[in-house]
Formats: sequence, structure tokens, C-alpha cells
Amino acid sequence: MPETTLTDRALLRIAGDDPRGFLQGLVTQDMASVVPGAPQWGGLLTPQGKALFDFMLWAEGEAILVDCEASAAEALVRRLSMYRLRRAITIERTGGAVHWAREGGEGVPDPRLAALGRRWIGDAGAAAEGWLAHRLSLGVTEGLAELGSDQTLWLECNARELNGVSFTKGCYVGQENTARMHHRSKVNRRLVVAPLGEAGDRTRVTYPELGLMVELRRVEALGDARVPDWMAAALA
Repeated sequence: MPETTLTDRALLRIAGDDPRGFLQGLVTQDMASVVPGAPQWGGLLTPQGKALFDFMLWAEGEAILVDCEASAAEALVRRLSMYRLRRAITIERTGGAVHWAREGGEGVPDPRLAALGRRWIGDAGAAAEGWLAHRLSLGVTEGLAELGSDQTLWLECNARELNGVSFTKGCYVGQENTARMHHRSKVNRRLVVAPLGEAGDRTRVTYPELGLMVELRRVEALGDARVPDWMAAALA
């Protein structure tokens, strides 16, 4: 189990006056499902249902830890703070590190897809190697570079297939359009991983060192994109 710290991740701690209730009305995930040993993937959306941030949510006693991109952490703090108003909630960076391993007994399975490996929080250690290549090999996208900020509808980010949205919880920011797309089965575009080619309007990011790119493609024109089993089942 050589892999360890994901150095591009940071941790936020949300505590105070009912942090679960605070987040329940904001994020795509049902906070009732965020319990010890069961982190959940979710997003914070625009009112139109487009992704602003994605993150893992971990239970820490009465508090919630948000495992997010380090480069987006301060922007996420600012965005969440906009909704705090006069509520006695603290939202701040905290210590610790996010760890990953392809297999083994440490941590818990990634809630998006078990094949992604195992994840846990602990003291910082040696930097993990191979996470990006492993994640992209499974067709899983994440982060601002790939999802975009206010560019991609949450269901176009494959959030339904990767367990990143609840359709039974109450309202949250962006819920109306997200639910409408789900119930009408109207997801016309998907974020996909494809072999590296000429970048165009649909390209989000390229990874020349891996020979890959992430694009937002129409479902009827996926072309040479990787279509893993979990996506193929959704498209069938």
C-alpha cells in the first residue's frame, strides 16, 4: 500500500450551530448519509444547477470535514460564508491530510466508485503517486479544471452515477434544475476522458504526460471517449 497523501487536497472544518443543517440546504448530498466511516461526495452549485465546487464530506463528531481541492479551498470558504448570515457557524482550514491507496485495509472505499480505491484522513505523509492516472483510467472527473466553475450542469458531471446527489432530500441550491433533468432523463452532455487530441471548444483540460484530455461531449457523439461500465449502464 505505497500510496499516501494527496497533496493537492485540503481540509475545511465546519462546526458550531448545527453544521449538518447548514449544509443540508446548500449541497447536493443528503447530510444524513454522512456518518462516521461513510464519507460522501457532493457539490455546491449555482441556482441554475451548475457545478461550482465538488468535495468529500466527512463526519467528525458534531462537525463536518470538507475534503476539497487545496487551490479552491479559500474560494469555497468564501462561498459557504455567504450563506452563513448571522448563524453561529465556523468555516476554516484545519490540519490533517487526505490519504489514498489503490487497495488495502486502511480507510474506506471511495464513495463515488469502489474501484477508485480507499481514502482516509490522517497526518501528512509522503506524497501519493499515480492518483490522477488511476482516476482518469476509470473515467472519473473532479475539480475546477475538469468540471469547470459555473460551466457544467451537475448531472453532466456524472454526479448521479457517481453517488454525488440525493433526489430524496429537501431543497438545496440548484436543486430544481437538477431534479428536473433527472426526472426527465435529459442529460444531453457528459464529461468524459478521451485520448489526447486537438483541443477545441468542448475541451476542459489536457494531460499531455498521460496522453489524455477531459471534454464535455454530447452523448450521441462520444467518439473515442472512454466509456467505463458505470457510464455505459447509464447511457444504455
